[in-house]
Amino acid sequence: MHTGRLLGSGRTADVYALDGSWVLRRYRRSIDTAGELAVMSYLSASGFPVPRIGPPAGAALPTDLVMQRLTGPTLAEALLSGTVTEDDGAELLARLLRELHTIPPRLSQDPGDRILHLDLHPENVILTPEGAMVIDWLTAAEGPPALDRAMTALILAQVALDPAFTAGDRLRDLLATLLSRFSDDGGVPADALARAAGLRAADPRLTAHETAVLGEAAELVASLAG
Repeated sequence: MHTGRLLGSGRTADVYALDGSWVLRRYRRSIDTAGELAVMSYLSASGFPVPRIGPPAGAALPTDLVMQRLTGPTLAEALLSGTVTEDDGAELLARLLRELHTIPPRLSQDPGDRILHLDLHPENVILTPEGAMVIDWLTAAEGPPALDRAMTALILAQVALDPAFTAGDRLRDLLATLLSRFSDDGGVPADALARAAGLRAADPRLTAHETAVLGEAAELVASLAG
């Protein structure tokens, strides 16, 4: 199908403009978007801030997903520019996860399970004029909320340990503040952190550096969580 201007590229997908209201997200490898579409539709109906799903595009591929075009910086960009403080960024991430984890699962019959994002970090939060919106639901699953908190903390720790990332100290401050916010929601138990590390280790999208520092990142999260 015809696509417009390339707006951005991530590890697994490219985003193209369709018009002023909609974008097309296309995965580069064979990933069926049906599951992601179902989760986003369910969350939208539950009132959680996700992009609206658009009308199916003509001659769309199974790897295509049409969604609302968002305007505004990512939380990562706002943190780096100083327009959002580490305290406010941590509070926003904790609030988004807390609100997500109030939503019952679609499929699981376990009363303790909730919808999990499993990749909620500052680059996946868009600060639109209408409020924060959460994107990239490819890894969404159902399970215990502590696993989601552990995964967010672990991802932040891996980035903080990257010598190429020049704001590592600020990211550590963000992580420490976030973990203190998590303590009100049940914290990051050791078993959840170990499970998150196992999932990250099995993720083929990780860079060589991210894989190499995974153990150190888990230790950093554990130490900051107390």
